[in-house]
Formats: sequence, C-alpha cells, structure tokens
Amino acid sequence: MTSDSCFPHTRTSVPAPCGVPPFDPLRVRGGRLRLRRALRRRRRAPAAVLAVTAATLAAAGVAGADDLVAQPQPRPAAQERHRPPAVPLVSAPVRIADAETVRLLRPGDRVDVIAAPGMTTVGVGGGSGGSEARVVASGVRVAEVPGPGETRSDGGALVVLSVPRPTAVALAGAGMTSQLAVTLC
Repeated sequence: MTSDSCFPHTRTSVPAPCGVPPFDPLRVRGGRLRLRRALRRRRRAPAAVLAVTAATLAAAGVAGADDLVAQPQPRPAAQERHRPPAVPLVSAPVRIADAETVRLLRPGDRVDVIAAPGMTTVGVGGGSGGSEARVVASGVRVAEVPGPGETRSDGGALVVLSVPRPTAVALAGAGMTSQLAVTLC
C-alpha cells in the first residue's frame, strides 16, 4: 500500500520551500537598561519602605518617651480617694487552735483571725472572763501553711500570715491571751 491509497486526498509531493525575505534585526532602544532599572527598583522599593517605617517608629517612640517621662499620667480623683496608701507587710506566725481548720487553708487564701479569750466551753464568750470574741485581723493573706505532720500535741497549728506591722502586733498580743481561730473570706 502506498500513501496515496491510504490518503487519496493528500499529495505525495512536497511543495517547494519558500524563502524568508531578508530584513534588518529589530532593536528596541534601552531595552536592557529598562530591565536593569526595573530590577534595581525592586530591590530599592522594599528597602525604602523599611527605612521610612523605621524612621516613623523611631520618631514616634522618641516623642512618646519624652512625653511619658516629662509628664506622668494624672490619676482620676475617684481612684485616689478609694485606694488606701500602700502599707508594708510583714510575715506574722499565728498559732491557730484548730489544726483541722488550718488543713483547709492554702497559701494565697484570705482569712479573718478571731480571738476568743478563755474559750473553754462551746460557744463564743463562754469562758471564765465572760468577754466576747473579737476580730483581730480581717481579710489578711495566708503566706504559708504547715505540712501534714507539723501540728502540736494539743491540736494547734502554726500559720504564717502577711499583715501590716500594727496588725502583727495585735495578733501577737491576742495569741498570748486568747485562742485564735480563722474564717475564710
């Protein structure tokens, strides 16, 4: 079989080659220079943006720092009236009569310390002196609690409280004359 029998509509002969007419090469002015400029601009644009951003932040930071140092922010009068002055705290060891109550405490808890003089019978003020229980310290923070085996034979336990110095003096005096108890706030 020849190619003519398979494809009757095709010719077996190849047409004569055509020549390409001669022409001068096409030259674009500055083509290479434009490409180089574009590449340089791509490198310079991010650098310029970063430089402008850094300068803006530096200027804002310096101006803001001067303003903060020169003029502190005034507090509203309402906050100054309600905020008590800062009082230095001391650690006051306090012997609490009921060790089981102390086991409920954790460092950071807030407690009220109550002194009950001559607490020999059930109830408040049922002791020999007939005086009533009083709150020695209110809302003080527990700093440390005893470990599992650190209780006295009479059932008491030592707790360390963070209190102002005058309150520590009152707690020490109450601990000498009364049995102390705590309530969680």
